[in-house]
Amino acid sequence: MNRQEIDKLVKQMNVDTATGSVDTRVQQIVVRLVGDLFQAIEDLDISQTELWKGLEYFTDAGQANELGLLAAGLGLEHYLDLRADAADAKAGITGGTPRTIEGPLYVAGAPESVGFARMDDGSESATVDTLIIDGTVTDTEGNVIPNAKVEIWHANSLGNYSFFDKSQSEFNLRRTILADADGQYTALTTMPVGYGCPPEGTTQFVLNKLGRHGNRPSHVHYFVSAPGYRKLTTQFNIEGDQYLWDDFAFATRDGLVATAADVTDETEIARRNLDKAFKHIQFNVELVKEQAAAPTTEIDRRRVSA
Repeated sequence: MNRQEIDKLVKQMNVDTATGSVDTRVQQIVVRLVGDLFQAIEDLDISQTELWKGLEYFTDAGQANELGLLAAGLGLEHYLDLRADAADAKAGITGGTPRTIEGPLYVAGAPESVGFARMDDGSESATVDTLIIDGTVTDTEGNVIPNAKVEIWHANSLGNYSFFDKSQSEFNLRRTILADADGQYTALTTMPVGYGCPPEGTTQFVLNKLGRHGNRPSHVHYFVSAPGYRKLTTQFNIEGDQYLWDDFAFATRDGLVATAADVTDETEIARRNLDKAFKHIQFNVELVKEQAAAPTTEIDRRRVSA
């Protein structure tokens, strides 16, 4: 079939058969995607076996709860960021800390505190480097934003996230910090490492077919929000990781690379109420003021809530 014939067939099956109330947006999207799929079957001569194996794959990926991981691995989430960047530019929105992907591992409801939080439960403190992350939340003109909501989450030293890794305590390495009156926040935690897709999982199965690895560099995730400002979804990747610029999820962006400095000065160690040397990352955040008719930064997607 040519495209005209395909479009006619799709319309007959998915538009002309409607007898009830129609969600026109859903209908528009379904008609387009089904037409594009039919065209791909024609262009690539996709066999019935290949088609059914593809449907079986999506069934397996859904049951394994890996579709969010697949979206990152195939670049879909990064592509959406690029579209959002372009939409901001078209609306005249500039500056601020760069956005990057959320990923699939956020959990709502982390413990909340003001100014400071210890993120780890102490289970790795004897074997893993202590990390202090601090910074200031400001607007693009340098004005501090008191009470900005800074949500932070990251993996442990094995590359695993609490809630999804049942061996960890509830909300380990997940906290919400409200910036203090000076717009500052501080997180006491442990050094994260990057992670790889489950080696026998559905995402790595596809990556193997593409000759790609499924590894991420060491990184820390953020949501940052405040009334009157555009919500920021971002993360920093840590300098020195072998996958820093080879992230399978394409999340590393200019302006989002952080250096973990070694702090051995006894005075500074004591000032931080620690008993050993630690690593320090400063990550300041600039939020952009909300503008009328600007593209929304709130994304309605299913997230875990514990």
